[in-house]
Amino acid sequence: MSSIVSYLPQIPLSFARKAALATGLSMAVLAFAPAQAQDSAATAATGSITMEGQGTVSVAPDMAVITTNVVTTAKTAAEALSENSASITKVIDAIKGAGVEAKDIQTRGFGIYPRYERITDGSNRQPNIIGYEIRNGVEVNVRDLGKLGGLLTLVVESGANSVDGIRFEVSDPDEKLDEARKQAVAAARHKAEIFADAAGVELGNILNISETGVQMPRPLMMRAEGMMMAKADAVPIEAGEETISANVTIRWSLK
Repeated sequence: MSSIVSYLPQIPLSFARKAALATGLSMAVLAFAPAQAQDSAATAATGSITMEGQGTVSVAPDMAVITTNVVTTAKTAAEALSENSASITKVIDAIKGAGVEAKDIQTRGFGIYPRYERITDGSNRQPNIIGYEIRNGVEVNVRDLGKLGGLLTLVVESGANSVDGIRFEVSDPDEKLDEARKQAVAAARHKAEIFADAAGVELGNILNISETGVQMPRPLMMRAEGMMMAKADAVPIEAGEETISANVTIRWSLK
């Protein structure tokens, strides 16, 4: 009886492993394609719309910061310092007496500066020191703006001879900023709905939303050069209003 022998070629084991590995990787790539690629394909099929929105809230400052100084000159530094210390102590006592808490009073800008003679003879010699100037100031947080005018008059009458300026601030702007953000989102959606309606399509899901800008109240400085004259009546003060705004950019898919 004759026998038939079948011959099957032997595939090297290393080649088989490489083929299996390549097949497995290909299937893995197809099975686990990034979600971003799927989203991009879906968006390309349906289209998208991007709109910007801005929200703005006006808020009146509820706090003021004033910086007032006592400037003293004398022939010696010791004399100037002694006189200056006595004067600034009176100013601080007057501020506290007006109801301002100690936590709202802080020393600012203390300095001792020599004063030199003016040379008028045209020589190149070094000028001599003829005295000293002491500058010492306090920064005061005024949380009741109704008392601001009277407080300015008070510090002048108690011995301050320089007021650098007044800075108006909003003590807690975060709540107003959140309101502006909500308005910005609503404004962006409103515009997107108008465009979508005009194009005969509907808004789908939000694909991306980002805040593109925030404007917080900037301290408003007011100079106070004329306050040394204010002795009888409280200094008139108008705080005005500040603006808080937020900008957003939102992208929707289209149904």
